[in-house]
Amino acid sequence: MTEQLERVGRELVYKGHIIDLYEDSIRVPNGNIVKWDFIGHKGAAAVLPVLPDGRILLVQQFRNALDRFTWEIPAGGRNTLADGSLEGYLECAHRELEEETGYKTKISKMEFLVSLKMAVAYCEEQIDVFVAEDLEKSSQRLDEDEFIRVKAFTLDEICDRIAKGQMQDAKTIASVMSYKAKRRL
Repeated sequence: MTEQLERVGRELVYKGHIIDLYEDSIRVPNGNIVKWDFIGHKGAAAVLPVLPDGRILLVQQFRNALDRFTWEIPAGGRNTLADGSLEGYLECAHRELEEETGYKTKISKMEFLVSLKMAVAYCEEQIDVFVAEDLEKSSQRLDEDEFIRVKAFTLDEICDRIAKGQMQDAKTIASVMSYKAKRRL
């Protein structure tokens, strides 16, 4: 497409704990200026924890946007470090693994799986997903607002739940399907 769109302005409408909401002014090819919503997000990491017997750990937690509990792979936002930079995706996934599941592994035992853009129409959020193996039992270190249950599922059990519409979390579905595809290679 040779026609250009140009952002000519961005105004912060709301600064939140997890997201920032902006109103963008975009010049479209016919010269008109239109308003588009944009959500700024610092990014997150997720982990697909695989037990020695091949089962995958999922976490169940309440999701306010859905007003219900969901089963998902562990994930969390990248922390801002003391120098103002953002925590790396791998380090974030490594931290979230132990915090949410109560299992840990060496960072060298975590392998990159897939990078996801969660809502490309209006948000820049990126979630990098890693597979964690050689897990050792540790203890959960939940945030004060987290109440998480952990359960191990077979890959087939998770795929069955996805097929039946019982699991709808996009990062979990994309990660499980990517993991399944890579295992078949």
